[in-house]
Amino acid sequence: MGKAVRLYWGYISVAALIVAWSQQWALPIIVGLSVAVSVYAAFQVPVWCGAVNRDGRTYCRNNAYGILMGCRNRQHRWQKLKMIVLRSKVGDVSRAVFPTAKEKFNAVLAVGGLLSAIAAVIVPAATGG
Repeated sequence: MGKAVRLYWGYISVAALIVAWSQQWALPIIVGLSVAVSVYAAFQVPVWCGAVNRDGRTYCRNNAYGILMGCRNRQHRWQKLKMIVLRSKVGDVSRAVFPTAKEKFNAVLAVGGLLSAIAAVIVPAATGG
């Protein structure tokens, strides 16, 4: 049970964030949960590595943590981050960073968490509340 909570605590944060928005909890709580969800999805969620192998056509299937991080191979650790910045082919980046539906879902969580944090700060400032 403890290992499952350590690996998947971000999904609990997603549920808490949804409740926080629906119940209109305090701004710092919503921002904190939003940042936690984004950090979890980007750097800690268990996924496949997805870095390009040496043959240039296949992608690594080793276990990794976070949609932006690589596996235990030193070459793969930062390859996905570099690929986003240096590659011009959107299809290659998409296949490497998001090879399965699980990675795509976690990417949506990461972006949703960032948008939630931005909305939690901007909406009260814009409405004066």
